Amino acid sequence: MPLVQGLALQARNLRKRFAGEDVVCGVDLGIAAGECFGLLGPNGAGKTTTLKLCLGLIEPDEGSARLLGLEVPAHAREARARVGVVPQFDNLDPDFTVAENLVVYGRYFGLGDAAIRARIPQLLEFAGLQGRAAARIQTLSGGMKRRLTLARALVNDPQLLFMDEPTTGLDPQARHLIWERLRHLMQQGKTLVLTTHFMEEAERLCTRLAIMDRGRIIVTGSPRALIAEHIESQVVEVHGPGLEAWMARARSLAPRLERAGETVFCYAADVEPVIADLRRQPELVYLHRPANLEDVFLKLTGRDLRD
Repeated sequence: MPLVQGLALQARNLRKRFAGEDVVCGVDLGIAAGECFGLLGPNGAGKTTTLKLCLGLIEPDEGSARLLGLEVPAHAREARARVGVVPQFDNLDPDFTVAENLVVYGRYFGLGDAAIRARIPQLLEFAGLQGRAAARIQTLSGGMKRRLTLARALVNDPQLLFMDEPTTGLDPQARHLIWERLRHLMQQGKTLVLTTHFMEEAERLCTRLAIMDRGRIIVTGSPRALIAEHIESQVVEVHGPGLEAWMARARSLAPRLERAGETVFCYAADVEPVIADLRRQPELVYLHRPANLEDVFLKLTGRDLRD
């Protein structure tokens, strides 16, 4: 991939081996300023290592990366001063209050206490934590801690925000609040890069995404484009007694069937023949829905469990 001006992040032919095993195998990325880019993949696909290479936290065996116009890892420190990072697990300091966590973190960027404290009301409002500045971390719920971790990543007013599974472990209310806050950041022109195992999250937030498996990027595109390209438009999920016998007939009703455990997935542009047949099978339970990004993900990476 040739160098392109104006990209917030560009990686070219990134490769990394650990203990003789290829973890990242020739990854190319180009992320435009102002977009939300998702990096998806099963456990062990190489996502975290790729992000570390792009942040200049580890050196590639081959290839190069530019972060906000700066070569990394050669100029990683300067680049990271303009970047925010939301780790997968909250690492807030339990010995400090909410406000003190923000002040201490801001000092890592060379910010003065007065400048940080001037930003605290805005950051707490963003996180929905108004009135909690003096609260101890132990008194916060899991959703509050996650929102504080997101606010903390914004203390230096970064141009680009890396997020590693930002809504893991959150209830639906907290997840939707964080989605709303992230959309607000995009409206401000921030660039977002996230990894997530929630396909709904990627489908809602990402302007583009890449699916990665076994160290390689296998597809890139917008969620809608990937769904249209790789999956039939309709899905019927079927389970219940008599599934085996019904499957033999179902193969003539839908162009593609997949089985995962005790559930059969029927994929077709027109699923009315499948549904009409299922109405005559009261022992079977079915769900009819449009195809989504999770269907694409499972088709391209497989349904086998990854540890």
